[in-house]
Amino acid sequence: MAKWLSPLDAMFLYMESPDSMMHVGGLVEIEVTDGTSGDMSRRIRDELEEMTSAQAPWNLKLATPKFLKNPAHRWIEDPEFDAMYHVRRSALPSPGGERELGVLVSRLHSRPLDFRRPPWECYIIEGHESGNLMMYAKVHHSLVDGYTAVKMFMRSFSDSPDAPDEPLFFQIPPAERRPKRKKRAEREADSPADQGSFVSAVAGHMTSVRDIGKGLGRLSRSRFRKDDPIVTILQAPRSILNGRIGRNRRFATQQYDIGRMRRIADAAGCTLNDVVLAVCGGGLRDYMQSIGALPAKPLIAFVPVNIRPKDDPGGGNMVGGMLASLGTDVESAEERLKAVVASTTAAKKQMEKMNRAAIIGYTMYVGSPLLVQTGLAQFGLGKVFPPSFNVVISNVPGPTKPLYFRGNRLASVYPVSFLMHGGPLNITCESYGDTLNFGFVGCRDTLPRLQRLALACGDAVDELEKAFVADEHHGAHI
Repeated sequence: MAKWLSPLDAMFLYMESPDSMMHVGGLVEIEVTDGTSGDMSRRIRDELEEMTSAQAPWNLKLATPKFLKNPAHRWIEDPEFDAMYHVRRSALPSPGGERELGVLVSRLHSRPLDFRRPPWECYIIEGHESGNLMMYAKVHHSLVDGYTAVKMFMRSFSDSPDAPDEPLFFQIPPAERRPKRKKRAEREADSPADQGSFVSAVAGHMTSVRDIGKGLGRLSRSRFRKDDPIVTILQAPRSILNGRIGRNRRFATQQYDIGRMRRIADAAGCTLNDVVLAVCGGGLRDYMQSIGALPAKPLIAFVPVNIRPKDDPGGGNMVGGMLASLGTDVESAEERLKAVVASTTAAKKQMEKMNRAAIIGYTMYVGSPLLVQTGLAQFGLGKVFPPSFNVVISNVPGPTKPLYFRGNRLASVYPVSFLMHGGPLNITCESYGDTLNFGFVGCRDTLPRLQRLALACGDAVDELEKAFVADEHHGAHI
């Protein structure tokens, strides 16, 4: 049965190119206590040899894979699904440390997906010096968004080391969303003889249009108010973060104690996501100063926002987004966080009364200049059109409790996102248990020594801690 792509899903296919590949990924580390990583890898191989099908959406491919700019894309089932093609074994060269792992993931993430098949791949990686097993998976953003991918992938894991083995993620049927019990009037409106549903639909669309109009009006007025903290389109400074990209990637990671980050948020009276943005702002300020590329105006981040209902089974894309200042124009970590909070608070108030359709429409407007910027940057003309933002920063909620794969503990989870022309850097973090795991993806040709940025973000956490959190010797630093 064919499934039509939404305009938002199809947009990621339109943006696909040999240099800007629109797939997202993840790297997980499994602490092997039952045998060796090689033993587990071979067991998975033996399972794959017996598999001839997959569950949706992992069994879906494009009906017209050679025409990615098709305005009428459809997903169809792959009758020749090959599990051995999609799940592959790999090994690290000696000594098998973090450097070798980073190089391998960077190279795997730099390769495009084959659209003649379901657009996803998973690599089982052995040979790490720790003895742990690594798994790197990537999926095209047109098939599922990052929130959904994490949710589906983690269904292969159990919440107890003694639980029965779960199937691999692509063998698990999609979770069904429970229909809510309808009131009598709503049930009657569903009748073909009743036009109530039509009237409700029209009213919903009118509400969306009204909400979008209000939001755009606020953005227009903010251009003439210097004290208005809301960030509007075309406000970001030009920088090396808005140039053309090549196809090769760099990948770096950082892991922080989530309790430490929450203490900063509590002391500052803000959200965890605000702290994440301030950490990235501090890291970017230090990194870009070190390479002589820091703009005088504050860098602007595009921050995706999940707008799915809690019981939504996932599939496709359902995300909103807002623009936020990173406060990179100020030296003080305290003032930087305040600048972040002011802009995110204004952006949230902008969207809090919108329904989901309005938020998606508003987000597409906010991000629309990116399509122009992407096209110009591809030809080295990025400076012709001012950017709306400089970097994408995402915070994906992950599992809150320890998980296990075939009795072996899941040690860490790192997101690996996509890049595009006009956006050579992406920072995504994902929570797992008591940790917050950052994945930095950068263009190898544009951003030198990406690991420096990861380390600079660690310093930014220290600075925020000193500014806001009380220590046992000197009291609060507020």
